[in-house]
Amino acid sequence: MRVLLVDDEVEFVSTLAERLAIRGIEATYATTSAEALSCLESGDFDVAVLDVKMPKVGGLTLKKELEARRPGMKFIFLTGYGSEHDFKAISEHVGTDYYLVKPVDIDALIAKMEKIIKPERE
Repeated sequence: MRVLLVDDEVEFVSTLAERLAIRGIEATYATTSAEALSCLESGDFDVAVLDVKMPKVGGLTLKKELEARRPGMKFIFLTGYGSEHDFKAISEHVGTDYYLVKPVDIDALIAKMEKIIKPERE
């Protein structure tokens, strides 16, 4: 499984990438939307894990750009702001697959990633 992690909190996203690597998951991370788009040059990703609130271009806007370039990519959103109820309303509106509230439980994240890519692997 190849994962693209995008979050403006450098320490958080680099640590998350390391924790996924320990579990055998290939994770590339970016701290801006522009970096995330250039990561696509290195190949395809099964899933992108995007922070909702980032400077300039947030995760919801980035999802649309990534989808346009890689139509089969799946998405999980991370949010540390607002209530879970508020984010559910947003995610239903834009059609996102999954989301998690920070702080992220690594096992819950892995389970969600496996669940959304599983149908393609069967």
